[in-house]
This record gives sequence, structure tokens and C-alpha cells, in this order.
Amino acid sequence: MCRVVDLQQAVLAKNDTTAQHLRNELARRGTTVVNLLSSPGSGKTALLERELVLAREKGVPVAALTADLATENDATRLARSGAPVKQVLTDGLCHLEAHMLSGHLDGWLPEDTRLLFVENVGNLVCPASYDLGETLRVVLASVTEGEDKPLKYPTAFGLAHLVLVTKADIAEAVEFDEDAFRAHVEQVNPGVPVLLTSARSGDGVGALLDRALDAASGALVHQPVMARQSPSHHTHTHTHAHTEHDEDGRDRPRTHSGRGEQATAPGASAAAAQTRA
Repeated sequence: MCRVVDLQQAVLAKNDTTAQHLRNELARRGTTVVNLLSSPGSGKTALLERELVLAREKGVPVAALTADLATENDATRLARSGAPVKQVLTDGLCHLEAHMLSGHLDGWLPEDTRLLFVENVGNLVCPASYDLGETLRVVLASVTEGEDKPLKYPTAFGLAHLVLVTKADIAEAVEFDEDAFRAHVEQVNPGVPVLLTSARSGDGVGALLDRALDAASGALVHQPVMARQSPSHHTHTHTHAHTEHDEDGRDRPRTHSGRGEQATAPGASAAAAQTRA
């Protein structure tokens, strides 16, 4: 058993090193990575397509890389936005790893890309443990999946910087209990913002882009307790004036000296959390 745990820790530690290198490299280019995690069928692709279209309309240089076990269906859909899109087929692997992302970006990602959205494999287990060099980790859950989703997948939700509820336009029809969902999210990740969205109605569309642009500009992202409790975690500091958001989306201006406060990336923290489990 110890050898299995040791091997897992070694694999994740290697991934964390690669992820940090990628994060630093992309930061030098002015590119911020947004890692999107969800179950299959959450509506992640539909929402991302709307966000990419909006980014293009606003003149924000964006790109998207989407990962699946098979088919290029998601890339075809996202390409309708006009943004550069690349499909990664994992050939059965249930998650992306930092070295895979790095390899696929080489020679493809436009130099002026401000935001790179990574649509991870539809899975809330394996992807939760792998840092991809992201600045913003977003977990999505549809109203059809059940209010207890955060409790069933505590690592995925516990390490999120932002939680998006999708398909909110049918929440009443499926008797989605928003209060219960928020309570369960709060239980595993106190203070993380939870926003409702609907790609169909347009409600909440643009929130993801706004949060990503804030992060790219140096605004502090939410720091999950699960990440802070780990003795080893990646951090990077900013020296910008920050804007924080209330849960309902209102902005709170805040200044930051560039010392002592950190935006946490989830890779090694997830490894520790998985090992403790």
C-alpha cells in the first residue's frame, strides 16, 4: 500500500513541477489559463462557446483547448465562436496532465492569447488532482445533477476558485434546491463564489469571462481552505490593485501590496488531499 501511495505522490509531484513551469512560461507571455472541470453533460461546452463569442466581441484574445476520450465534437462546436480551438484526444485517459497540455500548446497557441480556456475531460475525480498551470480553476455542475454533488466530489469542489451552476433556466422544472446546493458547496469550500448561469437563456453568461479577466489582471482569486491546509502548495503573488466580488457578483475594490497574500493553484494540494483520503 505504501508503494502505491508513494508512486501516486511521485507522479503528482512531477506533474506539479511541470505545471509550475508552464504557469511561469505562460505568465511571461501574458496568458492566463482557466481550467474547467465538470461531469459529462453539465453544459460546459455550451457555456464556454457563449463565453468565447462574448470575448471575441469584446476584442479579448482567447483560445480554447478541449479534451475528450474520443471524437472532436466539442472542438467543432467551440470553433463556431471564431476563437482558435484545439481538440486533444486522450485515448482513454480520464484527465489531462500538465505535460500533455504543454505539448499541445507548443506551436499552436497564438502569442497574443490573453485567456486560454481548458475544457478538461468530463470527470470530477481524476482531473481534480492534476494542476495544469491554471490561475483559475472552475467547477461546473448542472441543476439536473443533484444538490449533493459537492459532497460526493469534495476534492473537485473543495479546490475550486469558482463554482458555476449551469442550466439554471430549468432549475424550477427539475426542483433544484439552490439553498441546499450552496450549503453543500460551503461545507467543502467555505467562501467560494457560486454563480448561476444558463447558456440557453443567456443568464449569467459573461460571468466566467469577467472572473477570468480579473484573474488575468492580477485580482486575488478565492483561496480554498483545502489548499491552504496543505503543507505544500503552489503560490504566485501579484502587485496590482485588486477587485474582489461578493457572492452576488458585486465588486469590492481592494488594494494589495504584493506581499503576504497568495493566489493558490491546486495541484500539490490535491495530491495531499487524495493521499490523506
